[in-house]
Amino acid sequence: MNHTKTFEVIIIGGSYAGLSAAMALGRSLRSVLIIDSSLPCNRQTPHSHNFITHDGKAPRVISEQAKNQVLKYNTVKMVNDLAVHGKKVENGFEITTESGQKFRANKLIFATGVKDIMPDIKGFSDCWGISVIHCPYCHGYEFKGQKTGIMANGNTAFHVTSLVNNLTNDISILTSGKSDFTIEQYEKLNQHNIPIIEKEIVEMEHKNGHIKNVLFKDGGKTGFKAVYAHIPFKQHSEIPVSLGCELTDQGILKVDMSQKTNIPGIFACGDSASPLRSVSYAVATGTIAGAMANMELTQDRF
Repeated sequence: MNHTKTFEVIIIGGSYAGLSAAMALGRSLRSVLIIDSSLPCNRQTPHSHNFITHDGKAPRVISEQAKNQVLKYNTVKMVNDLAVHGKKVENGFEITTESGQKFRANKLIFATGVKDIMPDIKGFSDCWGISVIHCPYCHGYEFKGQKTGIMANGNTAFHVTSLVNNLTNDISILTSGKSDFTIEQYEKLNQHNIPIIEKEIVEMEHKNGHIKNVLFKDGGKTGFKAVYAHIPFKQHSEIPVSLGCELTDQGILKVDMSQKTNIPGIFACGDSASPLRSVSYAVATGTIAGAMANMELTQDRF
């Protein structure tokens, strides 16, 4: 790849948020480098939904189309590599990649996303994003009217169940241990005939990621077409925190309305900086981050 080692902006992460930021900057003739390791968190998901004009498309199709459009802007370059280290230098930042390349820029945009931490349940990771899902808005319509499990507990389980109840009347809550609801929540669940299964889950029985049964430690099993799961996550990249960027209590990068972190010159967008994990929201925050980085460059130099 022919490029200089110095750019106005380095974007780490080349999925929806990062590409949107790059487009905003490329259209302002900013020299931009996107560093991407090609491991988006939704790579197993067969279809993306709730994104107008792209509803039902495979996520990789959307990202490939976006990449082709963004790289038509001559000032935007892309390298397939993993950013592993970052440091503050005079007038900006330096990023080192896994292959040993070093790049510098005045501004950084982190669009690195998050990494889901899979539970120790056989078959879970094979079904993740296919029939074990995280969001009613992204996937719920495709499982409307189907037998559905909610793998969560307490307030989270109650919240997700209330949303999913509009899509199907056949719901069971899977707490995989003692349930934890308020008296009012138990009463509401009983009113809607929603059973709570407290038995420990040991396996998701499936075929090519499409769940058939949830198997329990006591040897029993229950059939489902879909299971919503609330699982922990961590930042996909440790570089932002190493540079001093703050995290929220949820573990996402803390940003303001302009997608600025607490460190001057560093922005964050997409899943790494928002609990709203959707393609459309990632695109929106990427556009904001790119525009605000461009504004800062303008203010610095005009």
